[in-house]
Amino acid sequence: MSYKQKFWIRKAHRYLGLFIGLQFLLWTISGLYFSWTNLDDIHGDQFKKDMPSLVFDSLMLGSSSIFSEKIHTLELLEILETPYYWINQTKLINANTGVVKNGINENEALKISERHIVSGMKPKKVTLIERTDNHHEVRGKKFPLFAVEFEGDQRVVAYVSQKNGQFVSVRHNAWRVFDFLWMTHTMDYQTRDDFNTLLLRLFSLFAVITVMSGFLLWFNSSSSLKKLKKQLHKKR
Repeated sequence: MSYKQKFWIRKAHRYLGLFIGLQFLLWTISGLYFSWTNLDDIHGDQFKKDMPSLVFDSLMLGSSSIFSEKIHTLELLEILETPYYWINQTKLINANTGVVKNGINENEALKISERHIVSGMKPKKVTLIERTDNHHEVRGKKFPLFAVEFEGDQRVVAYVSQKNGQFVSVRHNAWRVFDFLWMTHTMDYQTRDDFNTLLLRLFSLFAVITVMSGFLLWFNSSSSLKKLKKQLHKKR
């Protein structure tokens, strides 16, 4: 390889390394965090109770007036130990009385969150969330949701569906750190969940070029390899 070729490879390697060095660092830090953390803890399992399966003695199958519309989906849900039919993901009907329930209120959301969160944690605030942006910690969920905040350094927040009273998720500081690092790892700064962004593909390509140029420079400047080449040349 000529001196001029070495010069341009060395220059490309230097500037590519400078350009993607920060992203290399972010990939490494996020990778370390992912490998050293327990996903169950990230999901907040340490804050959630093991909920027993409830057994109901009997359920009302309903009348023609309740089921007059076409049924596409039908689920049996439990809200505060009471069975409900969740029809077409829009209508909530008491499975014992047939009465239609128009979602849950703030007090019910608080009780539901306390049933799912481990004992000893004290709720301090309940907020109804109608919609969020792409960076919110419950993005992608079906709204509206009640956010029940609990006291403590971990800033634990339980989310409960206002429409059908189901416990949706729990968020805390470790999850938020994971979510931020996941964004830097995937380089999806819009929704945080797309692993096929153009930016990630470009940086991955630049990373390969940087590494390969480094190998090429080493092979062309290694004194050990030069000595080995001379020895092989003499034997010939």
